[in-house]
Amino acid sequence: MSGPRLDGADDEPSAQEGRPSAGPGISLVPEPMQESEVQAQLDDIDVDAPRVGIVMGSKSDMEAMEKAAHELEEREILHEVRVMSAHREPDVVAEYAKNARMRGLRVIIAGAGVSAALPGAVAAHTDLPVIGVPLSGRLTAAGGLDAILSIVQMPPGVPVACVGLDNARNAAILAAQILAG
Repeated sequence: MSGPRLDGADDEPSAQEGRPSAGPGISLVPEPMQESEVQAQLDDIDVDAPRVGIVMGSKSDMEAMEKAAHELEEREILHEVRVMSAHREPDVVAEYAKNARMRGLRVIIAGAGVSAALPGAVAAHTDLPVIGVPLSGRLTAAGGLDAILSIVQMPPGVPVACVGLDNARNAAILAAQILAG
């Protein structure tokens, strides 16, 4: 049990309680920054992190999507390549998209065939620009029309840019233009 305080201070918690103090009106702990301030500082840091993410729904899409990687390499734009399925691994896709900006990405290129859900699934979980690459294949309908329509017919609020069928190189050129803007 404690008795009355002899230093004249009352028992009310101070506004600075829990924060170390170097004296009256001086705090040794900086005030928390707003998220926009943190993002502005992170944008100014030049790091060797990839700026473009290239994702595809299946390993069988690699041959077509490598064209984007080669174009980015020629332009000396750092990128990463991942395989993830919007249907078989939706949680992996969501986490990738949610953490993309924090990891330094500024644009995501997503290639998919058949139902082509990957570009939309990525766009649903990030505010970064997403470029969809519709891919043709033995299972696609009407030579890839299903993939094209799945990418261009996104609902309001979930924008996805779309390049031509199997044209990952154009997606990389568009990503470079976005980064330069």
